[in-house]
Amino acid sequence: MTRSLLIANRGEIARRIIRSARRLGVRTVAVHSDVDAAMPFVREADAAVCIGTAAASDSYLRTDRLLAAARETGAEAIHPGYGFLSENADFAEAVIAAGLVWVGAPPASIRVMGLKDAAKARMIAAGVPVTPGYLGEDQSPERLQREADAIGYPVLIKAVAGGGGKGMRRVDAADAFAEALASCRREAAAAFGDDRVLIEKYILSPRHIEVQVFGDTHGHVVHLFERDCSLQRRHQKVIEEAPAPGMDPATRGAVCDAAVKAAKAVDYVGAGTIEFIADGSEGLSADRIWFMEMNTRLQVEHPVTEAITGQDLVEWQLRVASGEPLPKTQDQLAINGWAMEARLYAENPATGFLPSTGPLERLRFPRGLRIDSGVEEGGEVTPFYDPMIAKIIVAAPTRAAAANKLARACGKVEVWPVRTNAAFLARAAADPDFVAARIDTGFIERHADRLIPAAEPSEPVLQAAAHALLPPRGTVPWTALHGFRVNAAADLCVAVAVAGRTHLVTLTERPQATIADGVLYLAGEAWPFGPPRAGEQRRQAWCGPQYPPGQHDPRP
Repeated sequence: MTRSLLIANRGEIARRIIRSARRLGVRTVAVHSDVDAAMPFVREADAAVCIGTAAASDSYLRTDRLLAAARETGAEAIHPGYGFLSENADFAEAVIAAGLVWVGAPPASIRVMGLKDAAKARMIAAGVPVTPGYLGEDQSPERLQREADAIGYPVLIKAVAGGGGKGMRRVDAADAFAEALASCRREAAAAFGDDRVLIEKYILSPRHIEVQVFGDTHGHVVHLFERDCSLQRRHQKVIEEAPAPGMDPATRGAVCDAAVKAAKAVDYVGAGTIEFIADGSEGLSADRIWFMEMNTRLQVEHPVTEAITGQDLVEWQLRVASGEPLPKTQDQLAINGWAMEARLYAENPATGFLPSTGPLERLRFPRGLRIDSGVEEGGEVTPFYDPMIAKIIVAAPTRAAAANKLARACGKVEVWPVRTNAAFLARAAADPDFVAARIDTGFIERHADRLIPAAEPSEPVLQAAAHALLPPRGTVPWTALHGFRVNAAADLCVAVAVAGRTHLVTLTERPQATIADGVLYLAGEAWPFGPPRAGEQRRQAWCGPQYPPGQHDPRP
């Protein structure tokens, strides 16, 4: 086992690696930009080195500074985490050339699987099923149009060097192909410096199924079963789960065997993910699941695999990189229960998911869960890096129980003043179609109206705020009987200011909300509230005897 490890990454994944390394007795070195100096991962590492300014190009993407930091601190190995340089074959080769241990995939495997056309060609040769399509050398618009026509619409144009949804276009008819191709190529050239594309048959009810694989330097490869990552927004994963709903043993066996075959075809070592696209229109079946691509690194969603298998995948990475055989054989691995992960982002769904940055004056999560977070209360979400606040991970015996647990957990998140997608996540996890596993990659777009919270406070929020402003009930009848009337139902209205706007609320039942420092937290939402300013009550609407603290009867 290596004795010291430099982590060439930041935030949540750096903290995740530190936890496993500390348990194994491995000394850790954090590298950070100047704006990350006060981040938790820097404090938690055994040593830390500043490697540049906020721009990733001047810090986390600087191979020379990362290697210099390793030499300066005596690190023996480098773990790239995910993102940044984790799938950069040149960086991996530079680490190895410097005499350091690379905790990642072999550079040759990264290169082969990094280009979608080369990866698919290798998979075809290995007998792994791939999506019907064209990945030939002839990139002329005329040839690509003919191939698309032959495949049959809809088709998907994908950048050969693409990722993250960039350089990807769906085309539904032949007359729209040329324009979509030109647009796709422009985006691919700008994002990856490579405008080559491939054509695939577009699956109308697609599900994103991926298999966790692991290889060692002794020629062993195993899988740790599958994950379903179908809940996506603009090709970005939102909620992941393991195992995949509706996966029968025969189909699981076929897909996982294909994933192992794919990894062996590129002599894979370390943690990797074989991604498949499945036609879920008639349920999951081995003959309707095709290889899509391989991620040659640890995935953001790896905790759900850890939860159902009981394995520590970072520990596996460190042991394999040190030359040890895989900790488990295939027959020693089994699925136990169900797990789900939601990605909590600093973004506002009500404004089109625009990023929300700033200080984290309050950051609270429900207890008893696994929370992988890169920030903490009192810290800050900056505009320089990915705005993910945390991963909320739950495990339960059944899928229904896991979904319920995740919905409740997301609904109890308290973040202020940064806006988050917590309420959106809670609604998604509780949605009847999600609970019933009626899912595909278009789920969020299809149900956006019922998943995305409104920009205005909901009735439960207004009720909770109004109840919070009432004076405490006393023993005097005039205050104890709120809204009492002879021969009429009790009817009490309270004026309350929520998010700067005054609302008149007729009280009903009081929702269970958390209130702290003038902010109300309910169902994953956060709203500032208090009594309205003098003169803002709508006088004609008052009909009960109680008024906000410090206010008088507004009626003439």
